[in-house]
Amino acid sequence: MPEVIFTGPAGRLEGRYQPSTEKNAPIAMVLHPHPQFGGTMNNQIVYNLFYMFQKRGFTTLRFNFRSIGRSQGEFDHGAGELSDAAAALDWVQSLHPDSKSCWIAGYSFGAWIGMQLLMRRPEIEGFISIAPQPNTYDFSFLAPCPSSGLIIHGSEDRVAPPKDVQGLVDKLHTQKGILITQKTIEGANHFFSDHSETLLAECADYLDARMRGELVPENVKRIK
Repeated sequence: MPEVIFTGPAGRLEGRYQPSTEKNAPIAMVLHPHPQFGGTMNNQIVYNLFYMFQKRGFTTLRFNFRSIGRSQGEFDHGAGELSDAAAALDWVQSLHPDSKSCWIAGYSFGAWIGMQLLMRRPEIEGFISIAPQPNTYDFSFLAPCPSSGLIIHGSEDRVAPPKDVQGLVDKLHTQKGILITQKTIEGANHFFSDHSETLLAECADYLDARMRGELVPENVKRIK
């Protein structure tokens, strides 16, 4: 797994990158939790998602947002971090011009950034949003959400209370042309303490189903 440094909007960004052996393989990018609350690309959930995609033949990237690790810049309350994510996707796409599709996965703060990036990049055809925080962050930009995806959270999450996540899911369910899959892990908190294996298994099952052409409206093509 090569360590990489690439140029971001506020200076260099540090990442870990694993290219697929297939030229036209889809790209997956995984975004970490809040930089000011201990979030890094080495978060265990982020690390495991990275390898989940990699084992399924994706070209995979995770990176540190500005101000974390060897990434330069200062925390920018989401706006700069969204620019970081866009720059990271640009970088990996420049290395894989034959890749036509992309997935985005994010955890907590990373889920918010990932969903914003989804709105700006039509090549993103699927997402995994882990423990999003609609009680803290504004998700009204999802109007409409352009891609089908998974929203997964814990029943005992006090950081992102289930009723708030349910409100976001209910709103997305009203939109046509996409299919939102929701999973609630019983007993899990925001950090999925003692439930991380269940979390990863649910994410892997969802991704495998999508790769079989399932869990999307019938008019949406399967991943090539």
